[in-house]
Amino acid sequence: MLSFFSDQIDKHKAVSEEEKTINDLEQSEGSHFPGDDYRPSDRKNWMAGLDVEKLTLSKIVWPGTHDSATNDIGIPLVSRPLAECQTLSIYDQLVLGTRVLDIRVQEDRHICHGILTSYNVDAVIDDVIRFLSETHSEIIILEMRTEYGHKDPPEFETYLADKLGQFLIQQDDNLFNKSVSEILPKRVICIWKPRESPKPNRGGLLWNSDYLKDNWIDTDLPWTKFQSNLKHLSEQQPISSRKYFYRVENTVTPQADNPVVWVKPVTDRIRKYARLFISQCVAKGCGDKLQILSTDLIEEDFVDACVGFTHARIEGKV
Repeated sequence: MLSFFSDQIDKHKAVSEEEKTINDLEQSEGSHFPGDDYRPSDRKNWMAGLDVEKLTLSKIVWPGTHDSATNDIGIPLVSRPLAECQTLSIYDQLVLGTRVLDIRVQEDRHICHGILTSYNVDAVIDDVIRFLSETHSEIIILEMRTEYGHKDPPEFETYLADKLGQFLIQQDDNLFNKSVSEILPKRVICIWKPRESPKPNRGGLLWNSDYLKDNWIDTDLPWTKFQSNLKHLSEQQPISSRKYFYRVENTVTPQADNPVVWVKPVTDRIRKYARLFISQCVAKGCGDKLQILSTDLIEEDFVDACVGFTHARIEGKV
């Protein structure tokens, strides 16, 4: 028993020390970067608000959400706080400015996060289509994947192609240097990541897992995650040289051996440092490698930071 309490004290101390380290960095170096003062006039249409002739996919810093469809996961006040990474619906996230969605499904086509489940994936698709019908120049990266430990939903590739066919951007290695205006009216890059089923073929309507990469580490320590994100990003090729999307997740994850296991208080340890991360990317010489930046519990300021850096790229300030 004494050993257990000693371990919990050590864990709390480690978290506190890492929070102090990352906070001290922000205090000493600031969170400024090119475009940090830019605010889109309409977050629902922020791509349209930029110059879509100049806005190539390789210049976009894509605001994304982690475990996007968890706003109705589990049982309220019981299991939901353990897995609720977003409180907004998919539609409301898109209106706020989110452009990369991380959707986890299980065999019966319901949303899940681990063993907890939510609504049918139809609700996600309906929200995406609603948003697309209300906008004209916004492009979305929709990542659909079978959750770890679950089986693939049968014929899911066909389902996605049938539901989203008119909006789907066909897989094309030359797409990355095309402008938004050249890609329209197609609007959705749909990446399907099954666990056991064959992955989508190259050149088809759906993109496979080769086109969305990341280096996720399972930790609840903010400075550890912050440093890992910078390290792995620095090892990537510049966006202009690669033919895939690379995601950095500005998140930390509750751990079973830690007394704090609810998502919000854990992820808050790093969530507020998104601007610091962008500024450090610039300071460390890897600002030209940042592409997708995702978060839990997305807010307006996170979107503004990504859009501001995108605007600076278009203006040649990066």
